[in-house]
Amino acid sequence: MAHSGSQTAEPNGVLLRAERLSKSFQSAAETVTVLDNLNFEIRAGEFIALVGESGAGKTTLLYLLAALDTPSSGEVYFGLRRVGGFSASESADYRNRQLGFLWQMHYLLPEFTAIENVILPQLIAGREFGGARRRAQDLLEEVGLTRAAERRAGELSGGEQQRVALARALANRPTMLLADEPTGSLDRQTARRVIELLERLHRNHGLTSVLATHNLELAARADRVLRLSDGRLTEEAVSRAVSGPAGD
Repeated sequence: MAHSGSQTAEPNGVLLRAERLSKSFQSAAETVTVLDNLNFEIRAGEFIALVGESGAGKTTLLYLLAALDTPSSGEVYFGLRRVGGFSASESADYRNRQLGFLWQMHYLLPEFTAIENVILPQLIAGREFGGARRRAQDLLEEVGLTRAAERRAGELSGGEQQRVALARALANRPTMLLADEPTGSLDRQTARRVIELLERLHRNHGLTSVLATHNLELAARADRVLRLSDGRLTEEAVSRAVSGPAGD
């Protein structure tokens, strides 16, 4: 099930690149710089953990990568395309077709069934209903929720809801998965199951994944760990000797 993301990447294999990326917010009294002149590259197929203290700017960075916010200065490139040059419709198309999102809160529609939640983004993308339903059934089977497909999302457990959200994130065959604290609201055992599922789906779907997390077990499974601190980004050695998730 490898994705065509490599065809989107630059000739050197870089899928996502930031150049001199900065983001500041103006408060009443001062300018707060959250991201300060970041330069980094993410290659197609990489599994990246983005770590840092709460408030370090991890979510802000994900928003910039997803064209959900605009930088104060600098650029984000997706393949050879400058994300800052996208029109509103191009930005929406980029998010809908190239990106899958997984947040700490699942943001499912609680009155819709699990399968309806996975069908919906496909219909928005213009897919016909029959194909969308088959794709949703396949994804729910892959995340272990075949029996819950016709249950309302609001009736599912936290772990089940996050797995539906993960199936939804993959519904339109994205090139890249962006996740913000995907285990942050889950208990230790449930978090471990979601981590194992994330890693398996990353591999099986040929994804490039950027996961902001406090979870040490999730970070230990990454190809690279990038740490945000004081507005700067540094690379850390990946520690494989982690016995279990840390508290989020």
